[in-house]
Amino acid sequence: MSDIIRLTAAEIAAKIASGELTAVQVTEAHLARIEAVDEKVHAFLHVDREGALAQARAVDEKRERGEKLGPLAGVPLALKDIFTTEGIPTTVGSKILEGWIPPYDATVTARLKAADVVILGKTNMDEFAMGSSTENSAYGPTGNPWDLTKIPGGSGGGSSAALAAFQAPLAIGTDTGGSIRQPAAVTGTVGVKPTYGGVSRYGMVAFSSSLDQGGPCARTVLDAALLHEVIAGHDPMDSTSIDAPVPAVVEAARNGSVEGMRVGVVKQFRGEGYQAGVVQRFDESVELLKSLGAEIVELDCPSFDLALSAYYLIAPSECSSNLARFDGLRYGARVGDDGTHSAEEVTSLTREAGFGPEVKRRIMLGTYALSSGYYDAYYGSAQKVRTLIKQEFERAFEQVDVIVSPTTPTTAFAIGERADDPMAMYLADLCTIPTNLAGNAAMSLPCGLAPEDNLPVGLQIIAPAMKDDRLYKVGAAVEAAFVEKWGHPLIEEAPSL
Repeated sequence: MSDIIRLTAAEIAAKIASGELTAVQVTEAHLARIEAVDEKVHAFLHVDREGALAQARAVDEKRERGEKLGPLAGVPLALKDIFTTEGIPTTVGSKILEGWIPPYDATVTARLKAADVVILGKTNMDEFAMGSSTENSAYGPTGNPWDLTKIPGGSGGGSSAALAAFQAPLAIGTDTGGSIRQPAAVTGTVGVKPTYGGVSRYGMVAFSSSLDQGGPCARTVLDAALLHEVIAGHDPMDSTSIDAPVPAVVEAARNGSVEGMRVGVVKQFRGEGYQAGVVQRFDESVELLKSLGAEIVELDCPSFDLALSAYYLIAPSECSSNLARFDGLRYGARVGDDGTHSAEEVTSLTREAGFGPEVKRRIMLGTYALSSGYYDAYYGSAQKVRTLIKQEFERAFEQVDVIVSPTTPTTAFAIGERADDPMAMYLADLCTIPTNLAGNAAMSLPCGLAPEDNLPVGLQIIAPAMKDDRLYKVGAAVEAAFVEKWGHPLIEEAPSL
């Protein structure tokens, strides 16, 4: 079992295609791993054992019939519990959807199934994807496999923890302000936020519609590229979906190089609040890129300093609108429906019982920002800042091919450390938020361990919209250099559970 669970997704797919391993063997090995360690990690909210084994058997039957298998056929995957899955629960980490069984699959779910990827189950997350630590889940926090007393990032901490704990070789996350990249950074894994509109949002429960983006999570750059190619592409069911070919991400991941590329370093992505070890590893990464043939260009993007403030007006405003649909009348939990309360009272009681503190906080912030007399001062001003940030990215990409930065200002912090300080929690997404506001593509990959705490540090790579392949080209080159330096992938240093 230990040998199977440490294989990459690409290696697993090759061994299944050749008959060296069966999909059932691979699935059983990962289910056994989940059973052995998830009581400690709490990466999963629901494990679909029977469904996963049925999918695995179908892959083995296809191979026996001589049918051609896709590049990820039979590979297990952990799916963030924000994507609808027909026949198994989707809670979005909230009590308000506890026990809800969707009658349909999200487009991402359907594409995974069509590619014969084996879905192991649904992973833990901050409620409605609102958080930076997975402590806001109504079902309890997830631990970081590097140190179970630390957070695994958020909102997709369950997906990142499942990868780092070798419970799955692949996972799916969503990124509204950094919720794929930030968990990847603090768990020593790879996470990619595709260009906004590059992956369908149909069936992905909405938090902030102009920011939300699903994307791939893995332990290697190539595995992330293979998964990216499976889930990306135009979807007529999503009006924001881009009707254009998917960038050649797999080819880029197989041919990583930065020779002759111009790499930007933004002045605003360092300074007060950045952990010394994070800055040290980032500076080493910049020197590494230079040694691989990249030209380093200093950039000044002053509007980036306003990104956090703009985000925490735009995202709550959109969330207050999106979450209005959870009224206790149509689906999910219903409280107070005993014949003595009006429909309005039932809605109020349901929301009081069903939504957690962080969700309520953001709904109130958003409702206030959109209210009469304050719309222009708050929401309108935030949208103007968003335009400035987008314009600064456009000017920057006239000078450089990609931008690099630390993914997070610090390594993983202790569970509970920032629970009573929302502003400190929000600062975890300082480096990731500008990309969401602009709609660009971005990746986080491991760049070493911080010397002061021996915890993973993430390197963020940002590319222009629809140039996602540049992420994989640069990421693969950096990853290969690290592997050559240390002789093995960084993730293998994670402590066993």
